[in-house]
Amino acid sequence: MRHFHNLLYVSHGTADDTEGLKQALSLARNNAAPLKVMVVGPEFPREFPNYQKNYETLLLEQVEQSIDATKAALELPHDAVDIRLTLVADRTPAIKVIQEVLQHGHDLVIKEAEPRDKRGGFKAIDMELLRKCPVPVWLCKPITHSRQHIKVAVAIDPETQEPVTEQLAKRMLELSRSLADSCSGDLHIISCWDYEFEGYLRKNVWVKTPDTKIEETVLKAKTNHRSALLNLINTSGIHGPHRVHHLRGDPSDQIPRFVRDHKVNILVMGTVARTGIPGFMFGNTAENIVQQLSCSLMALKPQGFVSPVKAF
Repeated sequence: MRHFHNLLYVSHGTADDTEGLKQALSLARNNAAPLKVMVVGPEFPREFPNYQKNYETLLLEQVEQSIDATKAALELPHDAVDIRLTLVADRTPAIKVIQEVLQHGHDLVIKEAEPRDKRGGFKAIDMELLRKCPVPVWLCKPITHSRQHIKVAVAIDPETQEPVTEQLAKRMLELSRSLADSCSGDLHIISCWDYEFEGYLRKNVWVKTPDTKIEETVLKAKTNHRSALLNLINTSGIHGPHRVHHLRGDPSDQIPRFVRDHKVNILVMGTVARTGIPGFMFGNTAENIVQQLSCSLMALKPQGFVSPVKAF
């Protein structure tokens, strides 16, 4: 199933892009979509005008060589993917990327994640794209497995009263199902639940609630959440093998831990407002999760999201 039709890959041109290009070319191949490679870099010093052309030419040649090497590694025919290159020099690269999306109708941005320490997470440019880019953003981290062994997971919140967030959750399930089908075939569906008042009720000396009543209430919360989760999965229309992981606790802790413990390679989740996981407000719970991730991330926006960045 084709989900994307006009892909944009973002490169700095000066670093090893092998991992990002590998994932970008694979996505372009699987979606039968053209891939535009946008090389973004700092503005060239005005003190050296005679060297700018040579610098830009060398930068594009390096990227072209990386593309050719990646195609060879993936055993892709030379014409398997329609690729175009463009170069942009600017002090605000994330803004330029988003303007490119708005001006040319790209429906997926792919970028190699900025390097961090071993704890995972993403750096400033990546976070700005996650916050402001109106289309899905795929941030690549190394995947050492062959395609048949790549693990795909999706994090969703089934308890929502807003149609737009329910639509996004179903879209995430459809997309993650498609990704899993192109990889190992197995899909891990993660959802977190909790009953916040349990600790308060058990410890409050003024409100003497029987333990049996507390346990009954907690069990009901768990059952209702799981029922909503299974109903959302069923109504999404996805098919194929999947495993449901109904985790109790703060998603900021549970989701990164699950990714590490289960060696997930690609995580799909929603961004902005209550989309994807409980309490998901980007800049709060979402950032806490993203900054701890050790895997590639596919982040989706709800329908109707408007970027604060203007096209021109």
